[in-house]
Amino acid sequence: MPPLKIDPRRLAVILHDLFMVVLAWSLALNLRLFFQLSETEWLLLRGTAPIAVLVQSLIFWHYGLYQGIWRFASLPDLWNILRAVLVGALVMTLVLLLMGTFDHYPRSALLLYPLLLALFLGIPRLLYRLWREHSFNFLLETQAAQRVLIIGAGRSGEMLIRDMRRGREYLPVAFLDDDARLHGARLHGVTIITGINRLNEVVHKLSIDLVILAIPSASDAQMQRAVEYCEQVQVPFRTLPKPSEAQQQPSLAEVHDVSIYDLLGRDKIQLDWSIIEAGLGGKVVLVSGGGGSIGSELCRQIAKLRPQALVILENCEYNLYEITLRLQKDSPETRLYPCLGDVCDIHTVEHTLQTYQPQVIFHAAAYKHVPMLQAEIREAVHNNVLGTKTLAEAAVKHKCHSFVLISTDKAVNPTSIMGTTKRVAEIFCQGLNDRSATRFITVRFGNVLGSAGSVVPLFKRQIAQGGPVTVTHPDICRYFMTIPEASQLILQAGAMGYGGEIFVLDMGTPIKISYLAEQLIRLAGKEPNKDIHIVYTGLRPGEKLYEELFHPAEEQMSKTRHTKIMLASHRPADWHTLSQVLNDFVTACDTYDEKCLNSGLKTLVPEFHEV
Repeated sequence: MPPLKIDPRRLAVILHDLFMVVLAWSLALNLRLFFQLSETEWLLLRGTAPIAVLVQSLIFWHYGLYQGIWRFASLPDLWNILRAVLVGALVMTLVLLLMGTFDHYPRSALLLYPLLLALFLGIPRLLYRLWREHSFNFLLETQAAQRVLIIGAGRSGEMLIRDMRRGREYLPVAFLDDDARLHGARLHGVTIITGINRLNEVVHKLSIDLVILAIPSASDAQMQRAVEYCEQVQVPFRTLPKPSEAQQQPSLAEVHDVSIYDLLGRDKIQLDWSIIEAGLGGKVVLVSGGGGSIGSELCRQIAKLRPQALVILENCEYNLYEITLRLQKDSPETRLYPCLGDVCDIHTVEHTLQTYQPQVIFHAAAYKHVPMLQAEIREAVHNNVLGTKTLAEAAVKHKCHSFVLISTDKAVNPTSIMGTTKRVAEIFCQGLNDRSATRFITVRFGNVLGSAGSVVPLFKRQIAQGGPVTVTHPDICRYFMTIPEASQLILQAGAMGYGGEIFVLDMGTPIKISYLAEQLIRLAGKEPNKDIHIVYTGLRPGEKLYEELFHPAEEQMSKTRHTKIMLASHRPADWHTLSQVLNDFVTACDTYDEKCLNSGLKTLVPEFHEV
């Protein structure tokens, strides 16, 4: 049998506390008798002290006194101590009664005992914590400690101070906060001196080595303003991540260099996970394009909701391998069925739905590159229109409960082949919703930060190569959201829909692409148009200056019960005309008749106008 291993530090704490029991028990009686104990009283003390140690040690164990750590001692630990010593005093009173010595033991000594023991147990813990993280830190300062200025004297800033006090790497020097009522106040001994507008002055005056932005709940505008001030000083600056579902409280370990996601990410989304889980939990869910940017994130989110099975249909072998590997690691309990295949292949689609019988389908498979698809109308129609038609009709045939089409803001007043094909896919799904038991729901949103083929990875590559960064137009604007945000709102909209709706995600404020380029250059430590030049190349075929989320003349917007999801009113389409044009599309794709395809798109989407 291996020897029992005891943590020496934990053993030292236990021995300390037991010694304090003996000291408190002895001192209480001595104080009451003014240190003039008779022989009988000495015998009484010697006889009861071991019992007090035994009783109190059992009570300490019961109240979990040794589960805490001295360097993190706090009010809950103090409350545990008070409960333990009071219960201990009551138990010892009963012991004295049972022993028949209660009449010989001074009552005031029994009152002094818990008071002394609480002090003897609490004060050493308090002093140790102060020594480790507060008052005596000046004794531990070294030349290696970085002098830190924290922007934001809220809860996050307070937690950062606590973390810094526990180590020697960082030395918190001061706070900056725009709330003038806080100026001059102290937080854990660190002064809140002024507002962020005096950042440059304070950094030089206090010899700051590092600035930390402790404002994770700041709005886009507030975060952008703070970063602009930080970019004017010649010291590194970092930030805390935006709040998330998993993050309970900020910590020093989460501090990271500011990224474009920190500048453009928005407030934490409040989702009704109970509704989402009720719609997906225990069901077979299929995600087409499950290896793409949105599709893969949808798979990750769905896997957390305990589906009966998750079917991933993806035509890129490597993407399918990557998402399968990721899900097997992160959600090993989820039953996965990776399927390599194309939504345009009716035999693949038919076999997949017949084999797995999905109850919910998220259709994320699509071509999305606007300039490329301008010259590839056949591929755009074949994939985005006929691929959607094939999968949607199979969903109806196999009695799928819900079909969620993932669309785009480029489907509104489209000027591109890509946007027009997505609008036709919307029209088809709305029409099919009225002719089947399957609920067809459309979710429409704008650009996603960091998705494959998007502008952010392109700009980063151009910056890494020394520039120039290419922007099509100085005034071009786009809506942006993060991949997790878009995916979570898609799940929420899918759970809210009854069929036939077009849900439009709240994309916030549109961002100028030129601003995006400038910020990425600055975040790389360069100066725009000095170290890295920005070159304007002109609008590309099919590209708009401004995107729209709904058709102002034909789609009336209304609110839903979720603040970040809106509803565009249904625009009816002639099903006979739609069916005829789609049949023509099949023949035109087989013969590469691009004129027929172009004509058909304009018939179904009369607002389509190429630029």
